[in-house]
Amino acid sequence: MSNLVESLQTCMWFDVNVISRRNLLSAVVSSIMFFGAWWIIIAIAATADKDETPSFSYYICGILGTLSLIMVNTVSNEMLNGTGYEGGICSTHGVKIWLFTGFVLGFASVIASVWLLVSEFTDKLHIQGIGIVLQNFFILFASLIYKFGRNEEGTFGGF
Repeated sequence: MSNLVESLQTCMWFDVNVISRRNLLSAVVSSIMFFGAWWIIIAIAATADKDETPSFSYYICGILGTLSLIMVNTVSNEMLNGTGYEGGICSTHGVKIWLFTGFVLGFASVIASVWLLVSEFTDKLHIQGIGIVLQNFFILFASLIYKFGRNEEGTFGGF
């Protein structure tokens, strides 16, 4: 039993000096949510009947949500304040526009997925419509958790 306790104390997950637990927890939770989001939609597409295969337009919401996740999380808080970003074409105004565009894409993908659910899948319960909405909610929440759950002070690359 003492070997187990000693090995847990030397493990990276429980050592405070290696990495901040908040950063680690937000990275793990957001990556599990992002993986789960795409896993849901791939599983639904793989198990669909041949006459009920989802069209490519159903995947566009998830692709835009993923693009939103990338756009939102490429901007650090130092860039928004103007202390960590100098030069460039657009300076801090361009960074704020980039971040705003990322958030707009994220929320628009959720709204579009709900719209697809209401317009395409109202006649009977379809797991495809629910899967599309869940996928986009998970991607949006993963993006928000990873963006606002981390503490960027004193860490390399925000992780």
